[in-house]
Amino acid sequence: MKTLTIQTDHWLSGVKHVPSPFYDLRPQGEVVSLLVVHNISLPPGQFGGPYIEQLFTGKLNPDEHPYFELISEFRVSAHCLIRRNGDIIQFVPLDCRAWHAGVSQFAERERCNDFSIGIELEGTDTLPYTQAQYASLTELSRVLMDYYPHIDTSRITGHEFIAPGRKTDPGLAFDWYAFKTTLADDKS
Repeated sequence: MKTLTIQTDHWLSGVKHVPSPFYDLRPQGEVVSLLVVHNISLPPGQFGGPYIEQLFTGKLNPDEHPYFELISEFRVSAHCLIRRNGDIIQFVPLDCRAWHAGVSQFAERERCNDFSIGIELEGTDTLPYTQAQYASLTELSRVLMDYYPHIDTSRITGHEFIAPGRKTDPGLAFDWYAFKTTLADDKS
């Protein structure tokens, strides 16, 4: 993977850019202070293919798979997606509000989209994530923590924890202990 840096336009260098229309501006004066980890696979449980990019850009064809009929009209995005091979795709500038968390709460604050960055891992709640994904997530998290000083390891969480009962990702397959230990070791 190329070395990641955040450019002045709030896009990452060294990753693929696929701009999504599904974002808006953060509330004025809002500070980015949370990183939310998600998972996604389209169709569910299948990896690869163009479907996640199509969903996040409003181009998902509902006729390509029965599940797509249910979600093709969704207006959702994340800042970044990490593929199974570790490749990162960015959809939304980091200073803008991606539409990834929905109804959510962290540390008694609602509307997590206002102050968070959303990172999707290509995966499911139950299948192990790849070492390449953990490596990319660690590097991306480190870059974000360096750029946004209000994010530390205590402010990196899963969708399941900010929307309990509604969301389950990244699920039991995600190794929080190993990820946060590696991230903390890298910072020291």
